[in-house]
Amino acid sequence: MARHKRKQRATPLQRAVAMLLLAAMPAGGFVAWKAMPATTSSGFSVRAQAATVKPVTRATDTSTGKASRSQTREPLPAASGTVDGTWLNSDNIDTAQLTAIPASNATVKAWVNGADKTLIPTGFQPDHATGDTGLAYSFSQCTWWAYTRRHQLGLPVGSHFGNGAQWADSARKLGYWVDSTPRHEGDIIVFQRGQYGSSTVYGHVGIVEHINADGSITTSECGAALNGHPVSRTFTAEQAGALQFIHY
Repeated sequence: MARHKRKQRATPLQRAVAMLLLAAMPAGGFVAWKAMPATTSSGFSVRAQAATVKPVTRATDTSTGKASRSQTREPLPAASGTVDGTWLNSDNIDTAQLTAIPASNATVKAWVNGADKTLIPTGFQPDHATGDTGLAYSFSQCTWWAYTRRHQLGLPVGSHFGNGAQWADSARKLGYWVDSTPRHEGDIIVFQRGQYGSSTVYGHVGIVEHINADGSITTSECGAALNGHPVSRTFTAEQAGALQFIHY
């Protein structure tokens, strides 16, 4: 039959030592102690260092009783291309820039973040490829004028869009915004073959010079017989709705 060992009772001396240890324990509970050398490698006494360490305190704002966070921050060094190196706060942050649509062309950037912001097609990227490698159109042709005038206005345009009737499709493939609504002065107007007197073989292109209050548009256009001197026409809003417009 197995015998149970009798539980050994602590001696009076052991009980006294345990009571002394409990009395010395901090109020917060048990603390894990790690043996440390009495001196550091440099010879300084660890105990002496511990005795001289003072707790870090924060200055208190006497009006609120809260720790002060009103320290003056040093000015930031100005980065290359910036106005200064000041810290930003709610008074000098331009929140509009936080959501601005990026565009390398300044005019396009103003439009996509202004009047066109809610109108541009979903997924439209203003910095698409322009297809511009320099003037490649014959002098005085309608395509020559459209390219030249767009450059005068600081707007993107391709060098190899083809004949006039092909411009809308060529621009669309590169990512240009193309639709049937005139939106800005400088829009390229695309006429299909034979449309409004254009060539039945090549079609035609022109430039929107002005959008009138009634929706009609005033154009500038050129042709081989005009020797580089553009002419102007006006189309009603209804007529304009039958054309295509390359924006940017």
